Amino acid sequence: MFISSLSKNTPDFILGPAYRVYEKKLIGEIKEEKVPRHVGLIMDGNRRYAALKGIPAYLGHEMGMKKAEELLEWANEIGIKIVTLYAFSTENFNRDSEEINYIMGMLERKFREASTNKKIIDNRVRVKAIGNIAMLPENVRQAIKEGESATEKYDNMSLNICVAYGGRMEIIEAIKRILDSCNGGAIDPEEIDAKLLSENLFTKGLPDPDIVIRTGGEIRLSNFLLFQSAYAELFFLNVYFPLIRKIDFLRVIRDFQRRNRRFGR
Repeated sequence: MFISSLSKNTPDFILGPAYRVYEKKLIGEIKEEKVPRHVGLIMDGNRRYAALKGIPAYLGHEMGMKKAEELLEWANEIGIKIVTLYAFSTENFNRDSEEINYIMGMLERKFREASTNKKIIDNRVRVKAIGNIAMLPENVRQAIKEGESATEKYDNMSLNICVAYGGRMEIIEAIKRILDSCNGGAIDPEEIDAKLLSENLFTKGLPDPDIVIRTGGEIRLSNFLLFQSAYAELFFLNVYFPLIRKIDFLRVIRDFQRRNRRFGR
């Protein structure tokens, strides 16, 4: 609260050091408690930020991508092991073709860079795409294969990028796979449960997110990890994604640690 009241009238040369002191305090508090294992993030507000600044939408997406790289560093610093980013939904294919093409080019570039990205290598970050990859252009699919292959043995942290992803579609596809197994006799319908469904989702092998954060001021999940987020703690931030600060992220983690998670008990 103190930092917020300073932000309007205090010069940057004073505010900067104040923020760094507060960040250090928050990190100390966070590391004394159990750190969430898996954080999901809906990166909303890139286009609205660009419109606010009077710049092309594609620059908003570029700034969002840079912010995502910063956030990954913040998460690694406090010991979060899994970060899942909502980068491009199945509904996003309905956007203007020029914008789609730019985002596809950006994704291709970033996946190809995974093999040479110093931070990815130094922090041993495993990169994986989650979604209906067959919907993506061939060049993007090939880049994804390269990025995943180059990082598949890294074991310090996992970065999952949801592309061509939709939670409803994911569940429908999982049900289809299970029904195929039932019809083939491999599975008895009575054996179908939440565990089996989870094993047939795109996120197979991943623990459910402890936290889902959405920026941009909207209060909804927008088809992101619908099944997996059943017991996740939800945080909605009234800030465009390119403007999210380290302090904002750390506050979410600290507030998560203060919640009493009963899981229905």
